[in-house]
Amino acid sequence: MTGHTDNQILIDAPLDLTWELTNDLGRWTQLFSEYESVEVLEQDGTDHVPADHAPRRERPGLELGLGAGGRPALAHRPGPPVETGPFEFMNITWEYQETTAGTAMRWIQDFAMKPTAPVDDAGMTEHINRNSRIQMELIRNKVEQHARDAGPAPQAAVRR
Repeated sequence: MTGHTDNQILIDAPLDLTWELTNDLGRWTQLFSEYESVEVLEQDGTDHVPADHAPRRERPGLELGLGAGGRPALAHRPGPPVETGPFEFMNITWEYQETTAGTAMRWIQDFAMKPTAPVDDAGMTEHINRNSRIQMELIRNKVEQHARDAGPAPQAAVRR
């Protein structure tokens, strides 16, 4: 059996701003309450960024694929040599969609727990769903505040 979660939140901010802020790894310690550090391990000029982010209780690695266009952000906790913590695997997809009310941000996570993990797939599914809602609300509030602080986008000059 594997775990699966699917959570979404509407952010009252433009898609480009939401994308920029949520995919700036250096901001993750400010956006999330669960990270105390983020270190980019390698940036090779492609859309894959291996990174080590340190949650408050563990240090699993994370490989991010930051897409363009439709802006999916794919994340994968690879197997050895990067420690995956209690997970056999973890695949995360972040999706962004522009709406008339702002940006819909969606997190889809598929994973399996190691047999030695202190919680099974069902228990982790419940935990991830609960924590995703908390983290998404924090991110929404911070992105919306940033959008308010930035003010309205400049209007294009009109030629006559």
